[in-house]
Amino acid sequence: MTAQKTAGQAGPEATARYLIRGASPLGKARTDLLVQDGRIVEIGSGLSAASATVIDADGLIALPGMVDPHTHLREPGREDAETVETGSRAAALGGYTAVHAMANSSPVADTAGVVEQVFSLGRDAGWVDVRPVGAVTVGLAGKQLAELGAMADSRARVRIFSDDGICVSDPVLMRRALEYVKAFDGVIAQHAQEPRLTEGAQMNEGKVSAVLGLAGWPAVAEESIIARDVLLAQHVDSRLHICHVSTAGSVELIRWAKARGIKVTAEVTPHHLWLTEELVRSYDPVYKVNPPLRAEEDVAALRAALADGTIDVIGTDHAPHPSEAKDCEWAQAAMGMTGLETALSVVQHTMIESGLMDWEGFARVTSAAPARIGRLAGHGRPLAVGEPANLVLVDPAARWQVDLRTMATKGRNSPFSGRVLPGAVVATFYRGHPTVLDGKLNTPSRQSGPRGTEGER
Repeated sequence: MTAQKTAGQAGPEATARYLIRGASPLGKARTDLLVQDGRIVEIGSGLSAASATVIDADGLIALPGMVDPHTHLREPGREDAETVETGSRAAALGGYTAVHAMANSSPVADTAGVVEQVFSLGRDAGWVDVRPVGAVTVGLAGKQLAELGAMADSRARVRIFSDDGICVSDPVLMRRALEYVKAFDGVIAQHAQEPRLTEGAQMNEGKVSAVLGLAGWPAVAEESIIARDVLLAQHVDSRLHICHVSTAGSVELIRWAKARGIKVTAEVTPHHLWLTEELVRSYDPVYKVNPPLRAEEDVAALRAALADGTIDVIGTDHAPHPSEAKDCEWAQAAMGMTGLETALSVVQHTMIESGLMDWEGFARVTSAAPARIGRLAGHGRPLAVGEPANLVLVDPAARWQVDLRTMATKGRNSPFSGRVLPGAVVATFYRGHPTVLDGKLNTPSRQSGPRGTEGER
């Protein structure tokens, strides 16, 4: 891809007008897209525009900007692991134009003040929309509901609430949370893990854990919470989202719930679409994650469920850690993997190159569906005239080797380090501004934009 200015272009207005020439939207017929003042203003063949920067997109696929419903940016309080700045840079490089930042910061994002701080940090950084996820309970302690209404009414306009990393295990508290968020069309995103069944657990419970002598993490610990919560969601007629689904049994429960009309959505991580418990035989803590890597049959079930719509979205569960949290013995290591910069490539490998999904389906699970779940306006929109220019250009034929030294995230805990992956993000446009060009960070967007939830366009 090359970018060049047409004759007569000069000054700051040059950043507001771009002619993307010869791209293939959703992998279909080649066309040109003219972007101006943050929107797609024209689509067609042989377009021309005075004073526009021309982007040669021959051989590139144009997709709606990706939306991550599940990212850990660590700030405030754990800036040694990640910051909103570094995490949103990583997101832009990965093809994202919006991310939802989980609440397990320090202090916890359980008040309007903290979510507004995260929201402001994202706007100041300018690489992607950073949408805070509010905690369900005060301090993630599972004892008392957090300020759900205040967070929803704040400048951050929170619509997703989660104690991710910790399960809301009290059924009465979970019911109250589901009832409360109905008032503003919110959703509770549950980390499905029955705590009593996973005390001391280190990996998936099965033959490999028995051989290695590591405490097992049974599938039923995830499935029992999902079964309970879909029934609670049905009882109160509220929206429920299941984070990082990892077992074949969970898939069947979600499929059953959807068939009954229960308002449940679900996500799967890129690493659970590819990696299995067999990697734990290495005792390399980079493979320690919550929920754990499961068996091959679980991976197959997750891929099939994403393809048929039982699982709605890809959520990276990007979880950076400082090196000392992973460079240690397995039992002492932190759980989590980075994922923002590798997600597109992993999904291309597991879903598209396997024939389970096309690029239109990719856009559905990485953009349209997560934006809809988070009630996020301006994202997940089709590539059409008049729509916000949040889009990504991808080279599907590219091959690249994951090199931790060149990643924007502070985290060096990628399970794909050293692997050669398919597909590369060539450019990311956020509100009509190229935050990434030629596969490298360009400049952030300084547009203030809308407040960002549905109904506020």
